[in-house]
Amino acid sequence: MSGALKAAWALTVFVIVVGIVGWAVSGQAVFAVFIALGVLTGVGALLAFRTVPPVGRPTPEDRT
Repeated sequence: MSGALKAAWALTVFVIVVGIVGWAVSGQAVFAVFIALGVLTGVGALLAFRTVPPVGRPTPEDRT
């Protein structure tokens, strides 16, 4: 796992936890925005940092 991916997951967890704690402590539903942004950050991390071999290049399994 690369450093950028670790940072993205750390940011995701932090934002979601802040949203949950803020909502629980204050009772204001505006903190649901933090939870939604945390989920979107996680989805972005999955899509941006996935490792797919380039089209037309053999994978290591194909080379054997």
